[in-house]
Amino acid sequence: MRIYYLLLLLPLLFLMPVPGNGGIINTLQRYYCQIRGGRCALVSCLPREEQIGRCSSGGRKCCRRKK
Repeated sequence: MRIYYLLLLLPLLFLMPVPGNGGIINTLQRYYCQIRGGRCALVSCLPREEQIGRCSSGGRKCCRRKK
């Protein structure tokens, strides 16, 4: 019976975010930004770009060229 608890605990440990990394959610946000034709900017978008979303919960912005 104890092996079942261990088998349930292992996937949860691997899905937990690592401090400083952001985990699965930030990875999905960056991927979604790239699908929309954007790039992740650390501080702010360039003058000829517009913000279309976020790349992470830490404040990185998803930017793409203005149309």
